[in-house]
Amino acid sequence: MPAPDKASQQTGRKLKRFAVIVALILIASFLFVHYQRAREEAVLKDEATAAMSAAPAVDVVTVRDAPPSFSLTLPGETAAWYESVIYARVDGYVAKWNVDIGDHVQKGQVLATLETPDLDAQLAASVAKLQAAKAQVTVKQADADFAKTTYERWKNSPKGVVSEQERDAKKAGYDSAVAQLTEAQAQVGLDQADVDRYTTLAQFKQVTAPYDGVITERHIDIGNLVTAGSTSNTTPLYRMVQDDPIRVFVDVPQSAADDMKTDLPVEVMASNIADRVFEGKVTRTADAIDQQTRTLHVEADIPNTDHALVAGMYVKVRFNVPTGDLVQVPAATLIFRPAGVEVAVVDKDDKVSFHQVKIARDNGNTVELASGVSSGDRIALNISSQIAEGDKVEPHEVKKDVGNAQTLK
Repeated sequence: MPAPDKASQQTGRKLKRFAVIVALILIASFLFVHYQRAREEAVLKDEATAAMSAAPAVDVVTVRDAPPSFSLTLPGETAAWYESVIYARVDGYVAKWNVDIGDHVQKGQVLATLETPDLDAQLAASVAKLQAAKAQVTVKQADADFAKTTYERWKNSPKGVVSEQERDAKKAGYDSAVAQLTEAQAQVGLDQADVDRYTTLAQFKQVTAPYDGVITERHIDIGNLVTAGSTSNTTPLYRMVQDDPIRVFVDVPQSAADDMKTDLPVEVMASNIADRVFEGKVTRTADAIDQQTRTLHVEADIPNTDHALVAGMYVKVRFNVPTGDLVQVPAATLIFRPAGVEVAVVDKDDKVSFHQVKIARDNGNTVELASGVSSGDRIALNISSQIAEGDKVEPHEVKKDVGNAQTLK
């Protein structure tokens, strides 16, 4: 039995040694983990302290000069330089028409010829009446000459040969003859006026073009009865336009109204005329904002020698507007405060100062400023409200394309 007791003792010692080793391992593991945690906490504490004491990082962009001009594209509509509806000036029938729609005509060219039997008869009657009035003047002239001779003979007769009463009668007869002659001459003038009026109207038997242009409508045919005048019940003969130069009308938003100056260059593009740009200038504006649309009515004149543009077309009009002495910044740099609009300028020492600025033109993503900053200044993007005047920051330059074009639709 001694042998088993000895074996049991050896086993017990082994177990004790194993337990001690496990305990030592556990203690070592605990101490290692505790040390690691303490080290990590110390590192985090140091980092937090460093972060709290470090300058805040901000994104900055450099202020640049605005482009010398910017492009503003708006929809427009073409209109003829002249547009006329041609009516008859005399009553009659269409004897012949010489031009049709699409024909180019010259000033004074005969468009149509009218037959005017009533007018012809009135002219003939007025001419005959004038001839009768002239004959009457001849008669009255002879009567006046005879009355004058008679009066002078009685007037120069010695006293006592003829009575004063007879002398006065001869004078009255002479005066009456002169008055009748004057009346006959006046009647000639009236009759001559009638002849002149009918002669002038007879010239309108030929309908002529008032200017060089293009016929766009024809409403007559041979034998049609036409009536003089331009009332709502009167049918016009033709409609014609002159489209060189051609007008272009544009309604410009109020935000760009101040940029619309006379002689401002414009470019006109039409979707149906590919790869061609028509150039012209602003010639006039309404000089007032429409209260309904809040737009400024602008007119540009475009040379159109080949008649490529026609009246009534929808076109796009591009204005090349000079910017002047302005600088350009991203809209994200603006800070809106009760005192006005500001930007945060970061100086060479990386300190922040707030400058009040004046917006000259809002292009959407970019803004052009008239004052407050200069080209080359660094300004912060989306600056935090926690950063105050004089705070030091850590700037990070951002390459931001602020663009140079504007399109309003």
